[in-house]
Amino acid sequence: MLFKKGLFDIFETMKNILQKPFIKKLLLILAAIIVTILVFDYLIFPWYVSSPEVTVPTVKGLSEEEAFERLEDANLEPVIGDTTYDVKFAKGLIVLQRPDAGEVVKEGRRIYLFLSGGEPLVMVPNLKGKSIRDAKFSLERIGLKLGRIEEIPSNNPKDMIFDQEFAEGTTLKKGSFVGIYISIGEGEGSVEVPDLVGKSLSEAEKMLTDNSLTIGKINYQRSFSLLPNTVLDQYPSKGNKVNPGDKVDLFVTKAAEPGEKEVIE
Repeated sequence: MLFKKGLFDIFETMKNILQKPFIKKLLLILAAIIVTILVFDYLIFPWYVSSPEVTVPTVKGLSEEEAFERLEDANLEPVIGDTTYDVKFAKGLIVLQRPDAGEVVKEGRRIYLFLSGGEPLVMVPNLKGKSIRDAKFSLERIGLKLGRIEEIPSNNPKDMIFDQEFAEGTTLKKGSFVGIYISIGEGEGSVEVPDLVGKSLSEAEKMLTDNSLTIGKINYQRSFSLLPNTVLDQYPSKGNKVNPGDKVDLFVTKAAEPGEKEVIE
């Protein structure tokens, strides 16, 4: 009787333990792990070990379409990995494959292909404010060359670059030329540029016309304190000597958008 009672107590204790949520969850996790191990051990591993092997064909130098066709014929799965720049291969050709050609792999293995982007591209640096010497160094350092140098009268310091053929950030092939515009100082024209700052756009236009000059590019900027169409700045600035018919660029105010607030920095 004592033995039966002891077994009964043990059974009840185990039953109470197994009814706890934590224990149930732990047992389910253990069961899932065991099933996974059995599946890998008796199904996946035997299938992988016994699956046919093939030798990876070479696709380097082929087009994407040709490479895919050759790999699929060998029961392999081609995948485009990335684009790289290589002057030895035309744009769109395969420059690299992984695994390499000649390696023995299982059928269905993924073969990663890397396409040529053609010649390397670089971004044009900012040359404004530099000297010719500094600009040449900045360009050559990234594989570009200094192109045509055009000397133009301006109110910028003499021998300073105030404009460039390609804007900063433009992408060009290595070895490309970039032209620059150099200031030779204030022009020696016969017409003195009038002071237009603070004038209305219509007043500025009349003053320019009276001096045989014209309005060039108008750059509008929002203002919370000045009336719309008020001249904030001008280029060339007042006092510069220019030729009749030359243009003067203006920076002019415009009304703020409804609800827009002024940002004070």
